[in-house]
Amino acid sequence: MAKIATDRTTIDLFAQEKRPGRPKTNPLPREEQLKLNKRNQIKRDRSKGLKRIEFKVSDQLYDVLSQQADKADMTRSAYIEHILTQVLTR
Repeated sequence: MAKIATDRTTIDLFAQEKRPGRPKTNPLPREEQLKLNKRNQIKRDRSKGLKRIEFKVSDQLYDVLSQQADKADMTRSAYIEHILTQVLTR
């Protein structure tokens, strides 16, 4: 018996074939997924030669930085890096 690719009535012939649909869910809980993703992001950044700096700013400064970054068509972190580079090269 020949198998026709368009025939989907005999399921046993297509048991090994992957079909589009919802992907399997991750077996890890959401907290573990977030930790793993963050760990992988840090590894990617390190391999690119990037270091992480964290600091706290007021809501007003945050909003101004976001607006200025949008005007410059940059991400906020890239804009902050640009500002710091300008100040330090003076």
